[in-house]
Amino acid sequence: MAKQFMNFNGQIVPSDQEVLSVNNRGFRYGDGLFESMRYMNGAIKFPELHIDRVLKGMKVLKLDNSLQIDSWFLREKVEELARRNKTGPDARVKLTIFRDSEGLYTPSSNKIAYVLESQLLSESQYTLNQKGLIIDVFDELTKPVNILANLKTCNSLVYVLAGVYKNQHALDEVMILNQHGFLCESISSNVFVVYDRKLYTPALNEGCIGGVMRQVIMRLAKENGIELIEAQVNPDILNEADEVFITNATKGIQWVMGYNNKRYFNEVGKFLSEKLNQL
Repeated sequence: MAKQFMNFNGQIVPSDQEVLSVNNRGFRYGDGLFESMRYMNGAIKFPELHIDRVLKGMKVLKLDNSLQIDSWFLREKVEELARRNKTGPDARVKLTIFRDSEGLYTPSSNKIAYVLESQLLSESQYTLNQKGLIIDVFDELTKPVNILANLKTCNSLVYVLAGVYKNQHALDEVMILNQHGFLCESISSNVFVVYDRKLYTPALNEGCIGGVMRQVIMRLAKENGIELIEAQVNPDILNEADEVFITNATKGIQWVMGYNNKRYFNEVGKFLSEKLNQL
């Protein structure tokens, strides 16, 4: 495989080069955020939605936008890195932004630094999984509902431990609950449930990530006459639902086949996946 590169603060360097020290605040305190995106057919998908979430997150974390991060910045840097990595027209892209300053818990400044990475993908469209996922509910640790809950921050221990649980139980994915015991999201995706001909997804005030693909799927559902309800979702609905699927920006829609002894259909998820690829 050809040598791969990353963009560290505007400089293209080998992806295996050490660029962070142990004093890095992202490493020490999880003091940063990240954004995962899909580069498809030579362009970032939904760049305005991605950069809007990045800027909202930076505002919440009180990070200075001294590098003028915007949609133009995103397109330019991603295209530059794709050319250098010779990824072709399709790749997974990750932008990580962290507070670049000295200090312990209290930072000496709010200036930022960033790392942009890309990974080659072979698919030129969103591909619905042929085999449905087998899931369970992770209840050993719940997700707090607060001002940080909708952001993709570098503090990700809930997801890490959920991933450990997934591996220990030989699952494809697990559902994460919020602090009140209601359905929140999965390890890396938002959750949608089809029940009684309606499409449900946890509301943002339930603590789920404000996913870009979540926004896109909600829009597609409304445009195609599917009744969509953002709500407080009891995990017991997984025992009664007709369908369950999860969404994220890099994979699109992934459908769930089973939970415990329950087996699901895959009609609405397949329909919306087709509509997504038509965009």
